[in-house]
Amino acid sequence: MDYEAVIGLEVHLHLNTATKAFCGCSTAFGSEPNTQVCPVCLGLPGSLPVLNQQALDFAIKVALAFNCKVQEYTKFDRKHYFYPDLPKNYQISQYDLPLSRDGFLDIYLDGTPKRIGILRIHLEEDAGKLIHQDEESEVDFNRTGVPLLEIVSQPEISSPQEAYEYLMALKSIVEYMGVSDCDMEKGSLRCDTNISIRKKGSKKLGTKAELKNLNSFKAVKDALSFEIKRQTEILESGDSIVQETRLWDVKEGKTLSMRTKEGAQDYRYFPEPDLPPFIIAREKIQKLKEAIPELPREKLLRFKKEYGVSEYDAKILVFSKKEANFAEELIKLYPQSNKKPIVNWLIGPLVSLAGDQGCNVSELKIPGGSEELIKLIKLVEEDKISNLMAKTVLGDSLKSGVLSSKIIQDRNLFQISDTSSLEAQAEEVIKENSKSVQDFRTGKTNALMFLVGQVMKKTKGKANPKVVQEILKRRLSDA
Repeated sequence: MDYEAVIGLEVHLHLNTATKAFCGCSTAFGSEPNTQVCPVCLGLPGSLPVLNQQALDFAIKVALAFNCKVQEYTKFDRKHYFYPDLPKNYQISQYDLPLSRDGFLDIYLDGTPKRIGILRIHLEEDAGKLIHQDEESEVDFNRTGVPLLEIVSQPEISSPQEAYEYLMALKSIVEYMGVSDCDMEKGSLRCDTNISIRKKGSKKLGTKAELKNLNSFKAVKDALSFEIKRQTEILESGDSIVQETRLWDVKEGKTLSMRTKEGAQDYRYFPEPDLPPFIIAREKIQKLKEAIPELPREKLLRFKKEYGVSEYDAKILVFSKKEANFAEELIKLYPQSNKKPIVNWLIGPLVSLAGDQGCNVSELKIPGGSEELIKLIKLVEEDKISNLMAKTVLGDSLKSGVLSSKIIQDRNLFQISDTSSLEAQAEEVIKENSKSVQDFRTGKTNALMFLVGQVMKKTKGKANPKVVQEILKRRLSDA
């Protein structure tokens, strides 16, 4: 029997505020445990919370970026549960009157759009962090009270790949806005998923499992794939799925039962008595909306229109705001109207070289800067050096600090395009590789590229491969 997945995602984001959601303690990451705490975030008797205005503004901007309706009247609630990292035994969150509702995020699979509804985006405080040792567990309350934004999708995601694309698009938008660093290693972005399966075509939702301990987008994809298989096997065997929370075990590559899933009634929500309801003026909402920067999709469409960049290339270029700004700087500097050569370098050789150096493309310290890179690419376009040689030269330049143009000059790496200079080399290769010659003449076209490679080897990569190919084709056809 065929089944389909129904997936919803809950994303939690740390907001980039200097202080916590309801007190003045620092949110700086990496400090000594329990050094950024006070009576408010520890929940000591008599302490009272005060809402961080910047956290509220950031939350409203994110809600607007995801096309949500910002509520003009909102309040905070107490969500009760008992766990060692929650000193108050309740979390200040939002329940029935969240900050915003009814948004959406468009994702694109192979260029085809799909709209994923966003149920709500609300503001809350984070819990602490448990540190498990061999025979004991310790708790660090530094993270307690850090402003946390929860983005809850509608159960409209149909596959692990769609979930992955949704998370990538969400992360990109949030990073563009500068309201969170989205660093999963620091816990700045965390994701839980809810997944159920049902018969294809059915409108009735199945029994869901909540998946936790997902510390990367790849883990989300892998855990969902495993859970679809697990739930399908249970239903096909005639058993019933239990509503529960499950952990993803990366080493074992499977989910493990953690506890039965709580419902809203288990949390005993009630209005936070120490915080008043908040009325958000329409003028404030409009002002924050106007402050939202150009977002990834808007930038992508502009790149296509202004620079003639393809949808595929633009999607790669605009994913990160910092990388997109660097790419645009280079595209503007490139003097030709056809920007494809510089785009190819941005998504090809430069990505490869950045990977070798363990940095982003925008962080490459190119001797001579962007202007020197443009000169190098122009030499390729003018057939003065080969593309492969240019990449090698740039790699050497990054390691040595010597300008690319000087390396080319000093080593005399200019491409050989003179036909008479290459005829003799081509003749030698033909004589030395009779089998490849025969293969080419019997219709094996790949043999020609092998012969071109042999000429390139003889000329130490300096021959113009296009000229070599033409010489070889002519010689092999004439014989």
